[in-house]
Amino acid sequence: MRPRQGNKAWNEIKTNDSWAIFKIMGEFVNGYEKLSQIGPCVSIFGSARTKPDQKYYKLTEKIAAKIVDHGYGVITGGGPGIMEAGNKGAHLAGGTSVGLNIELPFEQHDNPYIDSDKSLDFDYFFVRKVMFVKYSQGFVVMPGGFGTLDELFEAITLIQTHKIDKFPIILVGSDFWSGLVEWIKTTLCDSFKNISVADIDLVQVVDTEDEVIEVLDKFYAEYNLSPNF
Repeated sequence: MRPRQGNKAWNEIKTNDSWAIFKIMGEFVNGYEKLSQIGPCVSIFGSARTKPDQKYYKLTEKIAAKIVDHGYGVITGGGPGIMEAGNKGAHLAGGTSVGLNIELPFEQHDNPYIDSDKSLDFDYFFVRKVMFVKYSQGFVVMPGGFGTLDELFEAITLIQTHKIDKFPIILVGSDFWSGLVEWIKTTLCDSFKNISVADIDLVQVVDTEDEVIEVLDKFYAEYNLSPNF
């Protein structure tokens, strides 16, 4: 229970929760209506704290531009850092640039590189995560914090449990991700048997924009699929 609800009577809390259902429905309806028109896109995730002079900001710009050159749009969380770099790369390359912004007490604010008609605001993380998964043809995951890891493992879990169809999940930056991937292999898989060997193959680690495109193209060619829409 949130601290600000502490002084409210139970009936008042229950009533507020019931009315919140309509706001949640509204976010889903608005998201479905707008995002169903954007065409094939790839989502880019990463830290809001990454600065424009840092290498992963610059690499994200290149990746986004490359994605656009290959016929996809780009979806980000709409904020600063890696999100801004993704939208900037897509925008400057003349492609679709989508931002799914979330209201937070710090860090988050709209970046200026989102298409004016493709900026959506959310209050609920879970609604926003549904939009990322439903309307993305692949996930490109740059170095980030808890939010980035949340999006990553949400997607892996949904694919692993066959709740959604498989799509490419690409981790960019072997210097950042190698420790986590090794832990997944040796601890989760080998030592504790909490996942299967096949689950490890749900993610791929790369270091360049060309490798990102190679993974995307190879996936859709291998499975004889075309991106949705």
